[in-house]
Amino acid sequence: MAYEQLLYDVTGGVATVTLNRPEQRNALSNQMLGELLDAMGRVRDDDAVRAVVLTGAGEKVFCAGADLGGFAADAPLVEKHFSSDRFLEFFRMMPRLGKPSLCAANGHVLAGGMGLALSCDLVIAKEGITFGTPEINVGAFPYMIMAIIYRNVPRKKVNEMMLLGERIDAGLAVEYGLANRVVPEAEFGAAVDDWAARLASKSPVLMRLGHDAMYRQQDMALDDALEFLRSQLSLTFTTEDIQEGVKAFFEKREPDWKGR
Repeated sequence: MAYEQLLYDVTGGVATVTLNRPEQRNALSNQMLGELLDAMGRVRDDDAVRAVVLTGAGEKVFCAGADLGGFAADAPLVEKHFSSDRFLEFFRMMPRLGKPSLCAANGHVLAGGMGLALSCDLVIAKEGITFGTPEINVGAFPYMIMAIIYRNVPRKKVNEMMLLGERIDAGLAVEYGLANRVVPEAEFGAAVDDWAARLASKSPVLMRLGHDAMYRQQDMALDDALEFLRSQLSLTFTTEDIQEGVKAFFEKREPDWKGR
């Protein structure tokens, strides 16, 4: 698929997916969401890809959320309802990639853009950017990303963000749990490259098993989660990579992963 609103590149086992509508603040059009789903499908299915970085073109805004033009479009209500399907598909796909994802938040993270960022496993924020859910200020509400935010941020903090519609700085975003770390602009690219390379260097089969377990266990009852995780540990014992990893540890060398 040739992308018109995304950039897609694979280097050193890392796929970089770039939202590419800088003049529209990388707003999520229906076309962009379709291209994003296709790109993440490529990430999932390509054995040469070990990790993915999601970022935005330009320097000011990572993503400003949904394209508001669609909200006011003269279209049947049922059509507007089903046009949000691609948001749901993306939120469901990310935990099932079987590969680690890193959001390189190089600009403001707003509205639906926060849903994209939080759907990634890790978030590195550039110093000086802000995070916010300003939907209430334009007569809307962050319905589509609410469930994602509540699974990452304490409830009262989420309530504050959504009801007041104000932005918070990147340092506070880390404190809230929206991001992992804040990096000065001069160090941002190197920090993203470092984490991406480290993620891509891990055993692909163990990363897939572990990544799947991370998300599947989170909504289970405790006893169910413990039994499920024990079964995953037993499955891990059957892989060649765990044997190679332990052997490399004792031999004080880098492991040679086979992916099986």
